[in-house]
Amino acid sequence: MSRRAKVAAPVTFRAGCDRQWVIESAEPDLAYTDQAFPECPECPHRVEPDGGPPFCTLRPVGTAHPFASLAGLILPD
Repeated sequence: MSRRAKVAAPVTFRAGCDRQWVIESAEPDLAYTDQAFPECPECPHRVEPDGGPPFCTLRPVGTAHPFASLAGLILPD
């Protein structure tokens, strides 16, 4: 059984604040840990995990949020 190797290519990633970076990557998303912008400490997209540095998830431009499919979910009472 063979697996295809991920090949890094230029991808435009977007943060929750709409900033964009073009990065060579084969990953589906990245964690932005620099937190270099003044609004980063109060950003609603900031994630603060236990035991790790705060980060923002960078997703490729044009991809849906990973939980987008749940938006139309109807749960029974």
